[in-house]
Amino acid sequence: MSTENKNRDTAAAILPLVGGAANVTSIAHCMTRLRLTLRDRAKVQDEALKALPAVMGVVEDDTYQIVLGPGTVARVTPEFEQLVEEGRATAHPTSAEDLAKQGTALKAAQKAKNATPFKLFLRRIANIFVPLIPALIGCGIIAGFNGLLVNLGWLPTVTPALAAMASGFMALIAVFVGFNTAKEFGGTPILGGAVAAIIVFPGVANIEAFGQKLSPGQGGVLGALGAAVLATYVEKWCRKWVPEAVDVLVTPTLTVLISGLVTIFGLMFLAGEVSTGIGTAANWLLDNTGAFAGLVLGAFFLPLVMLGLHQALIPIHTTLIEQQGYTVLLPVLAMAGAGQVGCAIAVYLRLKRNTSIRTTIKSALPAGFLGVGEPLIYGVSLPLGRPFITACAGGAAGGAFIGMFSMLGDKVGSTAIGPSGWALFPLLDGNHGLGTTIAIYAGGLLVGYTVGFVATYFFGFSKQMLAELNVAEPSAVAAAPAEEKAPATV
Repeated sequence: MSTENKNRDTAAAILPLVGGAANVTSIAHCMTRLRLTLRDRAKVQDEALKALPAVMGVVEDDTYQIVLGPGTVARVTPEFEQLVEEGRATAHPTSAEDLAKQGTALKAAQKAKNATPFKLFLRRIANIFVPLIPALIGCGIIAGFNGLLVNLGWLPTVTPALAAMASGFMALIAVFVGFNTAKEFGGTPILGGAVAAIIVFPGVANIEAFGQKLSPGQGGVLGALGAAVLATYVEKWCRKWVPEAVDVLVTPTLTVLISGLVTIFGLMFLAGEVSTGIGTAANWLLDNTGAFAGLVLGAFFLPLVMLGLHQALIPIHTTLIEQQGYTVLLPVLAMAGAGQVGCAIAVYLRLKRNTSIRTTIKSALPAGFLGVGEPLIYGVSLPLGRPFITACAGGAAGGAFIGMFSMLGDKVGSTAIGPSGWALFPLLDGNHGLGTTIAIYAGGLLVGYTVGFVATYFFGFSKQMLAELNVAEPSAVAAAPAEEKAPATV
């Protein structure tokens, strides 16, 4: 079977289990999840979805999220979109009652979205930055490989070309952020990109604002985001007041002119100060309170992922990569996944008779080592309760280990966002050589695995849990006592 047929078969298997094409109102995907907005949640067959070989788990948040894993989700999504379009083309409401039901469902979905402005904001942030991650990963790996060649003195005629490939995207990332921001906020994407391009234009070095010369790139992605949002609102304002006869000339001109002037004489300076503050704060935090900061960040990252709040960190990571060439926060946060892996191994050994949970762990553990933690979170630790907390303890220990070395002057960073676990090794960078950086990160993973395992093995189960779960019962997790299912920290 070809890869294309396999992806289409996966999409075809998922569609009827989420209620068919008529039940799907929007489709999107991130690094690992197919995200669907549904008219009627009751039509979804959760257990049947989880049983599909390609599905690692499901998550219900502001959207219904089906975990397929990196790479797979990007291939399945277009097939799923095509099937939904084909289904809509052949599906027609059979009565006025059907139409009324659809209208009621749409209103309810819209009301639910508007009732959670913070989640809507985070989703918009994700929609702006997540499409950039593949380029960040590709360029980051090339940058790491090029750095290795330069340090070894190999292929001196090739390394300048590799440097250009690795740096070209980052030099213009503000333009892509501006384009995606305008698109997300309902403006004309190319106008958002045009205004954001001002930030990286070399000629801004001749302009003075707030008593100092501007520098190309000042304000970075935060400035680009703000400039594009402003451009969107200026454009919408123009659409209301500019006569249609001259709209095509006047609206784009006023949009670029007004938002461009505000960007040059305001946003670039202000966003530059904020960006500098973020970099300074992140470095100060790890340099002065590294072990404690790493402990806190590593401990709470799994709950952030579970709640979808980790999306708020994307602009911070991107700003650090833009400023320093790598983000010092991601390797610390990646330790949460290490704690999860150690936890899963301990659960596997403690529940020797529970074939259902052990099968889930065996299928999800390889993805866990590569940094895809959702199958283990939603399929193992979170439903059990206590193991979720002990997994967080493993993340805290690994984060404290990385943070301790940062306090000693050995920074560990990632040149891109997205991967973690073993998949982060090709993207590692630091201030004391690649060998030292890899050794510290590997040590952090080992600490996270070990503490997550030990904490779960000895403290992850009460006697009652072991008595009820350590049986050859496929529905053992469902039989766990209610008080043990809901982790107290969530």
